[in-house]
Amino acid sequence: VCAAGGLPGELHKLWRCREPGTYHLEYGYSCMGYEIAGGLGAKLAQPEREVWVLVGDGSYLMMNSEIATSVLLGKKLNIVVLDNGGFGCIERLQRACGGASFNNLFANGAGVDFAAHAASLGAEAHKAATLDDLEAVLAKLRAARQTTVAVIATDPLASTGAGGGWWDVAIPEVSSRAEISAARAAYDAIRRR
Repeated sequence: VCAAGGLPGELHKLWRCREPGTYHLEYGYSCMGYEIAGGLGAKLAQPEREVWVLVGDGSYLMMNSEIATSVLLGKKLNIVVLDNGGFGCIERLQRACGGASFNNLFANGAGVDFAAHAASLGAEAHKAATLDDLEAVLAKLRAARQTTVAVIATDPLASTGAGGGWWDVAIPEVSSRAEISAARAAYDAIRRR
């Protein structure tokens, strides 16, 4: 289950479903905060299935209380939080559209300990520092009997180039900022293809 940020694009490019009914992505409006509640809904609809939720830290901050609900109901969710230190997808889009970086990354914040937060809601929680750690942590999620959260830090400025997809984000036609005008010219060229 996934919904917002850069994850829908990454999953669309890279995820391969083994069977129908195993991929739930809210494509319509990229609703930040949908992921965990949507995962709980999927688990309630099909309690015999393992449900995996992929969520960025920004979406997690918008709605995470369904972790407590899943624990109280005994409906196990496997949640992977990708912590890129803010709203990395918005930061990338803002820069790609000619804008200057503006408050999308939590550079000056105290920092949220997502694993500790999830644990405070009753979940089992683990941090992964490397991809090797992540494999071991994902095995713990699979083996757990209750809602379990894995947190891994990711690069806010990186995304997968595979697939050649393009996110149609309109750019102002008129601007005194040269970077925006250049981004608009590139946008128009892509739209003409």
